[in-house]
Amino acid sequence: MPPLASNKKLLLIGASRGLGYALAEEYLRRGWRVVATERDAGTSHLHRLTEAYRDSLKIETVDIARPEQVAALRDRLAASSFDMLFVNAGVKNADHETVADVSTEEFVRVMLTNALSPLRVIEAFKDLVPATGTIGIMSSGQGSVANNESGHFEVYRASKAALNMLMRSFAARHAGDARTLLLMAPGWVRTEIGGPQARLSIEESIPKLADTIDAQTGKAGLQYLDYLGRRVPW
Repeated sequence: MPPLASNKKLLLIGASRGLGYALAEEYLRRGWRVVATERDAGTSHLHRLTEAYRDSLKIETVDIARPEQVAALRDRLAASSFDMLFVNAGVKNADHETVADVSTEEFVRVMLTNALSPLRVIEAFKDLVPATGTIGIMSSGQGSVANNESGHFEVYRASKAALNMLMRSFAARHAGDARTLLLMAPGWVRTEIGGPQARLSIEESIPKLADTIDAQTGKAGLQYLDYLGRRVPW
């Protein structure tokens, strides 16, 4: 199926694999021009898309945990404007670990990748998104404090809750900003992070997630939504 006609442009940070890769492919199918990033040059699945979408896909390299690489990418894209900036970044620690046994180094790694680095990217690139645009981050339903009744995966949960809080602070500091701000929960998806027992396939999640994102265009302020457009409790 040929892509739909569109003049829209997406900067997608973190598209090497899994949900990020699927989101890049989905928006390419929708006719968007996509600048998608991988962490290590030439090593990701993104290059599989270049033959079909050579005129609408550009691949950049950045490790968002390294501020100097984020700054270099910002310099390379300084003349660009994007209808949407979406940050997809996520790592997890071992599922069995709690705060009683996770190492300090592992805790810092998860927090740096899942919470601090995405907001640093948004701060760096926000000026490339116009007032009519969207700034989004891939969060998780596990970032909901209200919904945590099991206590499982607590380090990962904490990182996503921290991400949500930092994005709320960003929104508060930019009160009156006309842009759409989104924290998206894709559902429990069968990926490297979600694991093989997850309820949803990527194909069941990502097209609906993109539909939900697109439906919010023009709605100012911050929303925390799942892939079906339902509000997630903070």
